[in-house]
Amino acid sequence: MENIVLEAKAINKSFYNPKKVDVLKDISFSLTRGEYASIIGRSGSGKSTLLYILSTMDSDFTGELSIDGISIRNKTEKQLAAIRNEKIGFVFQFHYLLNEFTALKNVMLPAFKIDKLSEEELEHKAYGFLKDLGIEKLAHKMANQLSGGEKQRVAIARSMINDPLIIMCDEPTGNLDSKNADIVFNIFKELTTTYNKTLLVVTHDLNFAEKTGRVIELDDGRIIRA
Repeated sequence: MENIVLEAKAINKSFYNPKKVDVLKDISFSLTRGEYASIIGRSGSGKSTLLYILSTMDSDFTGELSIDGISIRNKTEKQLAAIRNEKIGFVFQFHYLLNEFTALKNVMLPAFKIDKLSEEELEHKAYGFLKDLGIEKLAHKMANQLSGGEKQRVAIARSMINDPLIIMCDEPTGNLDSKNADIVFNIFKELTTTYNKTLLVVTHDLNFAEKTGRVIELDDGRIIRA
């Protein structure tokens, strides 16, 4: 049996402003270990809302969502935060690096919440990820000294620090030129093959999406291709 990392069953989401608007309708799919999938759809199709739910940041929906076999239903915010920290890595369009820290320290930051390794062990691990991404020479540069492409690679290393099962990405190439977008695509591909990570990428870049192993397309809140 395939190793299911994420499973969504009949997820529905509505907003009230002031009338009821159905944003997601009967969303069901699963992702397995090492899968590289993208979510596409026109603006307003529900992509970002879906990612927000899948990442456990929004638990106000109907249906079922489980991550690594753990249902997120009836979990406290503290329990959801623990699931996010341990099971999910995040890469955003805006990398959210902290300028007052070096690249290396930015990679280490999410691991301080889990507090499983000493600072020395963490530093060694973070440096290893920077090296894997070919940017170990940037380890001691301050975040504000990095280019856009370099910042995104540091953000990818940061998403790996807690050994998540799944990495969720929201428009990760939105601010990058085509050369750096290709670099990011290939890094993600490497994460699925070398580290057996599951990648889920929300993107407007159809060229990027079609190169992933699976495309999940939304239209008007429904899945029309999976």
